[in-house]
Amino acid sequence: MRLLYIVTYDVRDEKRLRLVFKLMRGYGDHLQYSVFRCELSDRERIELIARLAKVIKHDKDQILFFPMGPEGGQREEQV
Repeated sequence: MRLLYIVTYDVRDEKRLRLVFKLMRGYGDHLQYSVFRCELSDRERIELIARLAKVIKHDKDQILFFPMGPEGGQREEQV
């Protein structure tokens, strides 16, 4: 089952920021500067987290995943 996520990030370095943005474009829809709407299976979510972990600096950057429930669900209209 695919779930809807709001993914937001705060990346301090411009080069890493561009890499994260390009990576996120492959997984979801760009809503605002550092916010994406993603419909992901469990496998896609794990893959995305692993790919992001290779790009960011864990002591300086932050990425948050907010689960919004099943795609096409009640919360999807709120996003």
